[in-house]
Amino acid sequence: MARSPASVRHRTSLGGTSLDEARRRLVFPLDFATYDEARAAASRVASSIGVLKIGLELFVREGPRAVQIGRDLGLDVFLDLKLLDIPQTVARTVAAAADLGVRYLTVHAAGGAEMMRRAAVEAGRADGLILLAVTVLTSLDDADLSSHGVQEGAAKQALRLAQLARGAGIRGFVTSPTEVQALRQALGKDALLVTPGIRPTLDGAPAAGAASNEDQKRTATPTGAVAAGADLLVIGRPIRDAADPPAAARSILQEIARALSAR
Repeated sequence: MARSPASVRHRTSLGGTSLDEARRRLVFPLDFATYDEARAAASRVASSIGVLKIGLELFVREGPRAVQIGRDLGLDVFLDLKLLDIPQTVARTVAAAADLGVRYLTVHAAGGAEMMRRAAVEAGRADGLILLAVTVLTSLDDADLSSHGVQEGAAKQALRLAQLARGAGIRGFVTSPTEVQALRQALGKDALLVTPGIRPTLDGAPAAGAASNEDQKRTATPTGAVAAGADLLVIGRPIRDAADPPAAARSILQEIARALSAR
Protein backbone atom coordinates (compact mmCIF):
# COMPACT_ATOMS: atom_id res chain seq x y z
CA MET A 1 0.00 0.00 0.00
CA ALA A 2 1.36 3.40 -0.92
CA ARG A 3 2.55 5.67 1.86
CA SER A 4 1.49 9.27 2.19
CA PRO A 5 3.73 12.04 3.55
CA ALA A 6 2.01 11.51 6.92
CA SER A 7 3.95 8.27 7.21
CA VAL A 8 7.33 10.02 7.41
CA ARG A 9 6.69 12.75 9.91
CA HIS A 10 8.65 11.15 12.74
CA ARG A 11 12.29 10.83 11.73
CA THR A 12 13.69 12.07 15.03
CA SER A 13 15.99 9.61 16.76
CA LEU A 14 15.21 8.71 20.35
CA GLY A 15 17.89 6.68 22.09
CA GLY A 16 19.14 5.19 18.82
CA THR A 17 15.74 4.27 17.36
CA SER A 18 13.85 6.55 15.00
CA LEU A 19 10.31 7.42 15.95
CA ASP A 20 9.33 6.38 12.44
CA GLU A 21 10.49 2.84 13.16
CA ALA A 22 8.53 2.83 16.41
CA ARG A 23 5.51 4.27 14.64
CA ARG A 24 5.34 1.38 12.20
CA ARG A 25 4.86 -0.91 15.20
CA LEU A 26 1.97 0.95 16.83
CA VAL A 27 -1.48 -0.37 15.93
CA PHE A 28 -4.57 1.65 16.81
CA PRO A 29 -7.89 -0.24 16.83
CA LEU A 30 -10.86 1.62 15.38
CA ASP A 31 -13.26 0.35 18.03
CA PHE A 32 -16.02 2.76 17.14
CA ALA A 33 -19.62 2.23 16.15
CA THR A 34 -19.69 4.45 13.05
CA TYR A 35 -17.53 5.46 10.13
CA ASP A 36 -17.58 9.13 11.12
CA GLU A 37 -16.39 8.42 14.66
CA ALA A 38 -13.69 6.08 13.43
CA ARG A 39 -12.39 8.45 10.77
CA ALA A 40 -12.27 11.39 13.19
CA ALA A 41 -10.37 9.37 15.79
CA ALA A 42 -7.93 7.98 13.25
CA SER A 43 -7.23 11.41 11.81
CA ARG A 44 -6.39 12.80 15.26
CA VAL A 45 -3.66 10.25 15.97
CA ALA A 46 -2.49 9.38 12.44
CA SER A 47 0.88 11.11 12.82
CA SER A 48 1.84 8.79 15.70
CA ILE A 49 0.58 5.40 14.48
CA GLY A 50 1.46 3.08 11.64
CA VAL A 51 -1.48 0.71 11.44
CA LEU A 52 -5.25 0.98 11.83
CA LYS A 53 -7.02 -2.13 13.08
CA ILE A 54 -10.58 -2.65 11.90
CA GLY A 55 -12.57 -5.17 13.90
CA LEU A 56 -15.88 -6.92 13.53
CA GLU A 57 -18.13 -4.15 14.84
CA LEU A 58 -16.98 -1.45 12.44
CA PHE A 59 -16.56 -3.79 9.46
CA VAL A 60 -20.01 -5.33 9.87
CA ARG A 61 -21.61 -1.89 10.13
CA GLU A 62 -19.61 -0.01 7.50
CA GLY A 63 -18.08 -2.67 5.27
CA PRO A 64 -15.17 -1.98 2.89
CA ARG A 65 -15.38 1.79 3.27
CA ALA A 66 -13.94 1.35 6.77
CA VAL A 67 -10.77 0.07 5.07
CA GLN A 68 -10.66 3.27 3.04
CA ILE A 69 -9.96 5.26 6.21
CA GLY A 70 -6.49 3.76 6.38
CA ARG A 71 -5.88 4.12 2.69
CA ASP A 72 -6.82 7.82 2.79
CA LEU A 73 -4.44 8.44 5.71
CA GLY A 74 -1.56 6.46 4.19
CA LEU A 75 -1.67 3.86 6.96
CA ASP A 76 -1.55 0.09 6.77
CA VAL A 77 -4.86 -1.62 7.52
CA PHE A 78 -5.18 -4.59 9.86
CA LEU A 79 -8.52 -6.32 9.22
CA ASP A 80 -9.21 -8.28 12.38
CA LEU A 81 -11.97 -10.74 11.48
CA LYS A 82 -10.51 -13.84 13.21
CA LEU A 83 -11.76 -16.05 10.40
CA LEU A 84 -12.85 -19.50 11.51
CA ASP A 85 -14.96 -21.56 9.13
CA ILE A 86 -14.62 -24.41 6.66
CA PRO A 87 -11.44 -24.14 4.57
CA GLN A 88 -13.12 -23.15 1.29
CA THR A 89 -15.11 -20.33 2.91
CA VAL A 90 -12.04 -18.94 4.66
CA ALA A 91 -9.92 -19.15 1.50
CA ARG A 92 -12.51 -17.18 -0.47
CA THR A 93 -12.77 -14.61 2.29
CA VAL A 94 -8.99 -14.16 2.32
CA ALA A 95 -9.09 -13.54 -1.43
CA ALA A 96 -11.86 -10.97 -0.96
CA ALA A 97 -9.89 -9.19 1.77
CA ALA A 98 -6.83 -9.10 -0.47
CA ASP A 99 -8.88 -7.26 -3.08
CA LEU A 100 -9.54 -4.55 -0.48
CA GLY A 101 -5.82 -3.86 -0.19
CA VAL A 102 -5.46 -4.67 3.51
CA ARG A 103 -1.99 -5.36 4.89
CA TYR A 104 -2.88 -7.74 7.74
CA LEU A 105 -5.75 -10.21 8.14
CA THR A 106 -6.46 -12.53 11.06
CA VAL A 107 -7.54 -16.14 10.95
CA HIS A 108 -8.12 -18.20 14.08
CA ALA A 109 -5.63 -21.01 14.57
CA ALA A 110 -8.37 -23.08 16.20
CA GLY A 111 -9.78 -23.56 12.70
CA GLY A 112 -7.15 -26.20 12.06
CA ALA A 113 -4.25 -26.88 9.75
CA GLU A 114 -6.19 -27.33 6.50
CA MET A 115 -8.15 -24.12 6.97
CA MET A 116 -4.95 -22.19 7.61
CA ARG A 117 -3.10 -23.86 4.76
CA ARG A 118 -5.81 -22.87 2.29
CA ALA A 119 -5.83 -19.34 3.70
CA ALA A 120 -2.04 -19.10 3.37
CA VAL A 121 -2.20 -20.22 -0.27
CA GLU A 122 -4.70 -17.47 -1.05
CA ALA A 123 -2.68 -14.87 0.84
CA GLY A 124 0.41 -15.92 -1.12
CA ARG A 125 -1.36 -14.92 -4.34
CA ALA A 126 -1.95 -11.41 -3.04
CA ASP A 127 0.50 -8.53 -3.11
CA GLY A 128 1.65 -7.70 0.40
CA LEU A 129 -1.10 -9.43 2.41
CA ILE A 130 0.17 -10.89 5.69
CA LEU A 131 -1.92 -13.48 7.51
CA LEU A 132 -1.91 -13.45 11.30
CA ALA A 133 -2.97 -16.55 13.21
CA VAL A 134 -4.80 -15.78 16.45
CA THR A 135 -3.70 -18.16 19.19
CA VAL A 136 -5.45 -17.62 22.56
CA LEU A 137 -7.61 -14.53 23.06
CA THR A 138 -6.34 -12.14 25.73
CA SER A 139 -9.79 -12.29 27.34
CA LEU A 140 -9.13 -15.91 28.35
CA ASP A 141 -7.01 -17.18 31.23
CA ASP A 142 -6.04 -20.68 32.36
CA ALA A 143 -9.33 -21.17 34.20
CA ASP A 144 -11.30 -20.28 31.06
CA LEU A 145 -9.28 -22.70 28.97
CA SER A 146 -9.75 -25.42 31.57
CA SER A 147 -13.51 -25.01 31.24
CA HIS A 148 -13.03 -25.59 27.48
CA GLY A 149 -11.13 -28.81 28.15
CA VAL A 150 -7.66 -27.32 27.64
CA GLN A 151 -5.78 -28.29 30.79
CA GLU A 152 -2.23 -27.14 30.03
CA GLY A 153 -2.88 -23.41 30.25
CA ALA A 154 -2.69 -20.41 27.94
CA ALA A 155 1.07 -20.41 27.43
CA LYS A 156 1.29 -23.97 26.13
CA GLN A 157 -1.91 -23.66 24.12
CA ALA A 158 -0.70 -20.46 22.43
CA LEU A 159 2.57 -22.12 21.47
CA ARG A 160 0.81 -25.24 20.24
CA LEU A 161 -1.54 -23.25 18.01
CA ALA A 162 1.27 -21.02 16.73
CA GLN A 163 3.31 -24.07 15.73
CA LEU A 164 0.25 -25.53 13.99
CA ALA A 165 -0.18 -22.28 12.06
CA ARG A 166 3.50 -22.15 11.16
CA GLY A 167 3.28 -25.67 9.78
CA ALA A 168 0.38 -24.51 7.62
CA GLY A 169 2.47 -21.72 6.11
CA ILE A 170 1.54 -18.73 8.28
CA ARG A 171 4.34 -16.54 9.64
CA GLY A 172 2.41 -13.97 11.70
CA PHE A 173 0.90 -14.68 15.11
CA VAL A 174 -1.36 -12.84 17.54
CA THR A 175 -0.69 -13.64 21.16
CA SER A 176 -0.79 -11.97 24.54
CA PRO A 177 2.34 -10.25 25.88
CA THR A 178 2.79 -13.03 28.44
CA GLU A 179 3.43 -15.61 25.70
CA VAL A 180 5.53 -13.47 23.37
CA GLN A 181 8.93 -14.47 24.73
CA ALA A 182 8.20 -18.19 24.49
CA LEU A 183 6.87 -17.84 20.94
CA ARG A 184 9.88 -15.78 19.89
CA GLN A 185 12.25 -18.42 21.23
CA ALA A 186 10.31 -21.24 19.57
CA LEU A 187 9.50 -19.60 16.23
CA GLY A 188 12.64 -17.56 15.66
CA LYS A 189 13.42 -14.04 14.59
CA ASP A 190 11.47 -14.24 11.34
CA ALA A 191 8.09 -14.69 13.03
CA LEU A 192 5.88 -11.60 13.17
CA LEU A 193 4.45 -11.34 16.69
CA VAL A 194 1.45 -9.11 17.32
CA THR A 195 0.38 -8.32 20.87
CA PRO A 196 -2.95 -6.92 22.04
CA GLY A 197 -3.55 -6.35 25.75
CA ILE A 198 -1.00 -3.52 26.03
CA ARG A 199 -1.58 -1.24 29.00
CA PRO A 200 0.92 1.62 29.40
CA THR A 201 1.59 3.60 32.56
CA LEU A 202 2.21 7.32 32.81
CA ASP A 203 4.48 8.54 35.60
CA GLY A 204 4.01 5.25 37.40
CA ALA A 205 0.20 5.33 37.31
CA PRO A 206 -2.17 3.54 34.94
CA ALA A 207 -2.89 5.53 31.80
CA ALA A 208 -6.43 6.34 30.73
CA GLY A 209 -8.20 3.15 29.76
CA ALA A 210 -5.64 1.09 31.65
CA ALA A 211 -6.86 1.46 35.23
CA SER A 212 -8.94 -1.65 34.74
CA ASN A 213 -7.97 -4.43 32.38
CA GLU A 214 -11.69 -5.00 31.75
CA ASP A 215 -11.91 -7.97 29.36
CA GLN A 216 -8.14 -8.24 28.93
CA LYS A 217 -6.67 -10.76 31.37
CA ARG A 218 -3.10 -11.25 30.10
CA THR A 219 -1.52 -7.83 29.68
CA ALA A 220 1.80 -5.95 29.77
CA THR A 221 3.23 -2.47 29.26
CA PRO A 222 4.63 -1.43 25.86
CA THR A 223 8.15 -1.66 27.30
CA GLY A 224 7.53 -5.17 28.60
CA ALA A 225 6.02 -6.37 25.33
CA VAL A 226 8.87 -4.98 23.21
CA ALA A 227 11.47 -6.44 25.56
CA ALA A 228 9.81 -9.84 25.26
CA GLY A 229 10.07 -9.70 21.46
CA ALA A 230 6.80 -8.21 20.19
CA ASP A 231 6.81 -6.64 16.72
CA LEU A 232 3.40 -4.92 16.55
CA LEU A 233 1.62 -3.53 19.61
CA VAL A 234 -2.15 -3.11 19.55
CA ILE A 235 -3.09 -0.23 21.87
CA GLY A 236 -6.64 1.03 21.91
CA ARG A 237 -8.26 2.24 25.12
CA PRO A 238 -5.20 4.04 26.55
CA ILE A 239 -5.25 6.25 23.44
CA ARG A 240 -8.96 6.33 22.63
CA ASP A 241 -10.09 7.10 26.20
CA ALA A 242 -7.34 9.58 27.07
CA ALA A 243 -8.21 13.22 27.73
CA ASP A 244 -5.84 14.10 24.88
CA PRO A 245 -5.58 11.13 22.47
CA PRO A 246 -2.86 12.65 20.24
CA ALA A 247 -0.68 13.35 23.29
CA ALA A 248 -1.29 9.84 24.63
CA ALA A 249 -0.33 8.33 21.28
CA ARG A 250 2.87 10.41 21.15
CA SER A 251 3.81 9.34 24.67
CA ILE A 252 3.30 5.66 23.83
CA LEU A 253 5.26 6.08 20.61
CA GLN A 254 8.21 7.47 22.56
CA GLU A 255 8.02 4.59 25.04
CA ILE A 256 8.12 2.07 22.18
CA ALA A 257 11.14 3.85 20.67
CA ARG A 258 13.00 3.72 23.99
CA ALA A 259 12.15 0.05 24.43
CA LEU A 260 13.37 -0.77 20.93
CA SER A 261 16.64 1.02 21.61
CA ALA A 262 17.14 -0.99 24.79
CA ARG A 263 16.25 -4.35 23.22
